[in-house]
Amino acid sequence: MQYQVEAFRVAADDHRPLELIIGEKLKLRRFSYRILNHSIDARKKEAVCHQYRLKIETEETLKGKNISVYQPVSDELSYPTWKEISPVVVGFGPSGMFASLYLARCGAKPIILERGSMIEDRKKQVEEFIRLKKLLPNSNVQFGEGGAGTFSDGKLTTNLKDPLIRFILKEFVRFGAKEDILYESMPHIGTDYLVSVVANMRKEIIRLGGTFYFETTFQEAVLKDSMLEVMTADGKIFHTRHLLLGIGHSARDTYRNLYRKMHLQMEQKSFSMGVRIEHLARKINESQYGRFAKDLPVAYYKLATHTIDRGIYTFCMCPGGYVLASASEENRIVTNGMSYQARDGQNSNSAVLVEVRPQDYDCGDVLDGVCFQEEYEKKAYAIANDGRAPANLVKEFLEDRLATRFRSVSPTYPHGVCFADLARCLPSFVVDSLKTGILEFDKKLHGFADPDAVLIGIESRTSSPVRILRDENRMASMEGVYPIGEGAGYAGGIVSSALDGLKTAIKIAK
Repeated sequence: MQYQVEAFRVAADDHRPLELIIGEKLKLRRFSYRILNHSIDARKKEAVCHQYRLKIETEETLKGKNISVYQPVSDELSYPTWKEISPVVVGFGPSGMFASLYLARCGAKPIILERGSMIEDRKKQVEEFIRLKKLLPNSNVQFGEGGAGTFSDGKLTTNLKDPLIRFILKEFVRFGAKEDILYESMPHIGTDYLVSVVANMRKEIIRLGGTFYFETTFQEAVLKDSMLEVMTADGKIFHTRHLLLGIGHSARDTYRNLYRKMHLQMEQKSFSMGVRIEHLARKINESQYGRFAKDLPVAYYKLATHTIDRGIYTFCMCPGGYVLASASEENRIVTNGMSYQARDGQNSNSAVLVEVRPQDYDCGDVLDGVCFQEEYEKKAYAIANDGRAPANLVKEFLEDRLATRFRSVSPTYPHGVCFADLARCLPSFVVDSLKTGILEFDKKLHGFADPDAVLIGIESRTSSPVRILRDENRMASMEGVYPIGEGAGYAGGIVSSALDGLKTAIKIAK
């Protein structure tokens, strides 16, 4: 008989094998088990514990208020045979990856255009940028095979509830991610593992008949007699009836072409801006877990609050991680966070973000949000004018002063930082809201407003500032064009982007 056991709790300092604890607590002699979900419950600091949902298979009878008969849920997909000309997929980030994989399994032989390099080369290029500040405009932290999420820890958290998410996670495991992403409540792959996952997915699509064109930038498409003529910056031309645009949230030149040349209908949307905050990882661990800090993995947090008129929240929290230089254009400062699978860095970091609404930047053009981001990224660079990022310590920031030296926290931003007034590179409403947010978050997570914590600016690429409008069939205002993922304004993160691309591919294939 197969049973499902809910809320199975194990003390954080109980290091015995889980199998032994299950047998003892459920009074079972012979059984097998599988973890369906795992989280850490730290609401009571004196009794921090692991909490599991388990599948138990045994011939013995199990009864209890948290025990039910296990009901398997199918996450298999059907793959209708593709009978059209090959689709063209622009961008091989999460939305493009899963759209291409699904279409390839339908026999569509997708053509994938990726402006950046394949992941093996891209990894070397990013490492060279970090080491030497040598930026390649089309292959960097934002652009290239795998998308922007490849260099941001590979977090797979999402607020969405959809049965297809299980399918997506299983595909990541199939291509090389660790199996724990199937049950951890805060799953992540890690940048170091994502590199091979992305490469393995590409190889499978090629095996199924897909074709990749790397270092090939989509320029525009023209509709002629229900057929799209797809043109690239280097003169390549492809013909298709289905063009999927997984362009990413930093493809500003593409946004301009889509709006001004192809006349796709778009709208402004909210996004966020702010800073990265770095704390000592051990202090976050102690604040989250108290005396159990040494018994548990490096701690995660997610915080949010509101002022009268806008939201403030943490985003892309990287336990044991690093703050990354993430610009995709020269003379810009853009920060992001990343961590490896082990999450064993000295610091933990997170974005602290403030909501930016269209009324904050609207000057009459759909692309004003893009210009707004560009303006402040340039201001951040101009402070040092050499690639160093503007920074301050929390104590001095809250007191409207400048720090003169670092104390217990050493920043990890690879190009160095310089102490600066963050009001020089962020809107005043963002600076004021950050001060409110930091103090409010400290009430929820003691030590968040640690005087020694480092604030590094600016974080500006959290999501797209525009949304490409699409109908109930997921088609844009031009026939045969399907905007997908984060760059199209319909997702925010690896899983939601993958889900959006997958759902669009399923819709098209039907």
